[in-house]
Amino acid sequence: MSYDTQTPQSPQAPQVAVRNGLGTAALVLGIIGTVSGLVPPLFWLAGILGLIALILGLVGRGRVKRHEANNKGVTTTGAILGLAALILSVIGAVITITAVSEAVDEINKAVEDSAPKDPSSTAKGDAGKKDIAKGLAAGDMAAYDDLKVTVSEAKPYKPSQFAPGHTKGNKAYQVTVVIENSGKEKFDATLATLNARAGKDGVTAEQIFDDRVGTGFTGTILPGKKSTVVFAFDAPKDAKNLSIEVSPGLDHEASQWELKIG
Repeated sequence: MSYDTQTPQSPQAPQVAVRNGLGTAALVLGIIGTVSGLVPPLFWLAGILGLIALILGLVGRGRVKRHEANNKGVTTTGAILGLAALILSVIGAVITITAVSEAVDEINKAVEDSAPKDPSSTAKGDAGKKDIAKGLAAGDMAAYDDLKVTVSEAKPYKPSQFAPGHTKGNKAYQVTVVIENSGKEKFDATLATLNARAGKDGVTAEQIFDDRVGTGFTGTILPGKKSTVVFAFDAPKDAKNLSIEVSPGLDHEASQWELKIG
């Protein structure tokens, strides 16, 4: 009589599906985020991808500990790269913000430099305390950043018989204008222009040209040097004042002197 002997078998442990997707995603996003972080303007992309990679990497490591995944190295590397991308994003943000700030400062400086420069009045005695908006007096100085302009008092002038700009019956007056270059670069004096008005109605006072006056400013003025020119203007016989407006150039605002005549 025979008996079948069977060895009892222990039940097999249930199979757990391997879930390596989070670790792989963390690695891919970490690599892209780190590369983006090396380009400062892409700091925002590095920050986003780095944060996601770090989170996925940490969650993936949790799966590895629970034996739900077996890509511990990939998951750890993804988390580390995610952290690196976050650090690079902060550095990139600092670099980008600093660069933008410096660029804005340079633009503002360029705009300020290109804007017309306001003259501040300095003069002899108490005349320098005058409000420049009301006009300067004879001998007062209009001081710019790089120039100083002075207009003398008006003196009677006798033009030649056929001098252009003079009308018979009117009176002529001469003024001496001095431009001093107080800057560090040479100044193109040919850019300086003068205009004049006379009387209470402010009629145009024509500039007189003859063999003694009318040439205007010419050439350049070196730093520390001056240029002096005499101008003559035609005014109505009853005019009591002569307004002289001097514009040193395109980069400077015009200044005005109110001179007594008659």
